[in-house]
Amino acid sequence: MRPVPSPARTSLTVLALLAAVCALLVGGAGPASAHASLSGSDPADSTVLKEAPRQVTLTFTESVTFSEDSVRVLSPENQRANPDPAEHADGKANTARVQLSGKLSEGTYTVAWRVVSADGHPISGAFVFSIGSPSDTAAVVPDESLDDSVVGRLYGLFRYVAYGGLALLVGTATFLAVCWPGAGALRQVRRLTAAGWAVLVASTVALLLLRGPYETAGGPTSVFDLSQLGRTAAGRPGLALIVRLVLLAAAAVLLKWCAVRMRSQGDGAEPRAIGARVRWTGGVLAVALAFTWAAAEHASAGLQVPLAMPVAVLHLLAMGVWLGGLITLVVVLRCAGSGGGAVPASVVGRFSTSAFAAVAVLVGTGVYQSWRQVGSWAALTTTSFGKTLMVKVAVVVLVLWVASLSRRWTARLLDEPTPAAEARTVREPERVAVTVAAPAAPAAPAAPAATDQGGVPDPPGGGDVPELDAHRRRLRRTVAVEAVLGVVVLAASTLLTGTQPSRAEGEAAAAVAAAAQEPQAKVATVPFDMGKSGPRGTVQVTLAPGRVGENTVEAVVFSADGGLASVPELRLSLTQEALGIGPIDARLKDQKGFWAVYDLQLPMPGEWTLNITVRTSEIDQVTVRGSVDITPVPGRPAK
Repeated sequence: MRPVPSPARTSLTVLALLAAVCALLVGGAGPASAHASLSGSDPADSTVLKEAPRQVTLTFTESVTFSEDSVRVLSPENQRANPDPAEHADGKANTARVQLSGKLSEGTYTVAWRVVSADGHPISGAFVFSIGSPSDTAAVVPDESLDDSVVGRLYGLFRYVAYGGLALLVGTATFLAVCWPGAGALRQVRRLTAAGWAVLVASTVALLLLRGPYETAGGPTSVFDLSQLGRTAAGRPGLALIVRLVLLAAAAVLLKWCAVRMRSQGDGAEPRAIGARVRWTGGVLAVALAFTWAAAEHASAGLQVPLAMPVAVLHLLAMGVWLGGLITLVVVLRCAGSGGGAVPASVVGRFSTSAFAAVAVLVGTGVYQSWRQVGSWAALTTTSFGKTLMVKVAVVVLVLWVASLSRRWTARLLDEPTPAAEARTVREPERVAVTVAAPAAPAAPAAPAATDQGGVPDPPGGGDVPELDAHRRRLRRTVAVEAVLGVVVLAASTLLTGTQPSRAEGEAAAAVAAAAQEPQAKVATVPFDMGKSGPRGTVQVTLAPGRVGENTVEAVVFSADGGLASVPELRLSLTQEALGIGPIDARLKDQKGFWAVYDLQLPMPGEWTLNITVRTSEIDQVTVRGSVDITPVPGRPAK
């Protein structure tokens, strides 16, 4: 008889696993993201500009993709002000830039954006800027949450159904290959496997059709737009769904081959166990299927991606082995209790062992994923992701307690009163299972194993039947409760995949706060003196926003008494001496009262030297030097 760990030993094992995982993962937390967020824009939100900008640039916390209408600039009359679709600025994957029309009237402009983050989730938002002075605007921006739309709700539903199909497919296949190879209620298990496959195929097709409208905020009827389907297939989430369908086609061939092989043995013949080659092939297909989720969800972006993706795969497979196996065991026990044949106690024992291993993997990988996506203890109670995770953890703790009860009843059912009976069970486990499922004429006068309505045979050698009956009923109840709680855990997991992780939410808030605290412009005042016979004064140079990237430069000359001075020529160049960059000629233009340029590109942060040449007459000219500190774009690390 295979020994089953006691509840105390089980608890100690789980605690040891948790301690080991925490010890490995506590140190070295770095920045991470999942679900991109807007970290900055040029022009900035609520900025009032003197001149119309040539373009609008958005910067995000991680790489994004977009469609033709991802960024729209709307005039005060609600007219489109950007004739061309968005592009990445200077090839940077975390930016989106649109060119504006040549002539823009004064007033308030609205920038509405909707992009897809690196983890496959669409995000959207809007901000305004004004030219000349703020004004009323007729621009209308949808304020509906992405997940509250019809397409968003359908997409979330089919995402949940897809997780359920994967769990049922992986769990039933594992139950058939490991827990009950080639015996007993094989037909019921095969039907469950086929149901899991069909559910997963149908939900994947639905997700593929809905993906385009989900990204672009389209209506349900746009699922039949072939051009939109083509764009979906070109993106990473769409490609992952297509690969999933191909893998499911291969899985259908494998399942069909197994079914034909078993049916070909004829009635009354003992079903053969699934071979090692078939098991390995099924295992590879299961891992590949799980990777189609990991490659397009939270694990594919942010911190420690090379580690996070295989951890996510293990988490999904362990979920399938545990939850799908539970559902299979519930169905098999109920069919057996209704007269469909008894379930050998050894089968329950094997499932108990595999389920415990799966739950241990779930706990370990779940701890890592929680640390990676939450980032702090405070986020557990202050963010939507953290609160949902707390609910999931509470249900998982309850599941572990119920599972410990199931293992206790399983261990008592596997207890055998005599060493001889134990030896007979070890030598002939498959014979006992097949005899229960399809009894033939007895070869010996020994009586067949007794069963009760719970579907689990009495162990050979007799025993206290009323007590065994009580254990069987308790096992059926705890397994059913565990399965129901598993469905709740699956629902919470699906909800988490569509929620911005706490770490990314905190980073976005920090970036916004840093941008709000930082001055919207950098000002340098540089005095000049042309000697005893020449004029004196100061040059005030303003760079907005004073960050890496495109800047507006305005320069004003003041006389010695503080009044505005008009000069025939003013030149400005900038040099980053520490890095050997420059000089960069600003190419200032006379704006009749001040000098300005609106598209000066500064590639690096740090202290830049200003070389200012002031000419006040045909013969009076002087060059002076100042400095200005250029800061990196919020949310983007300085190089």
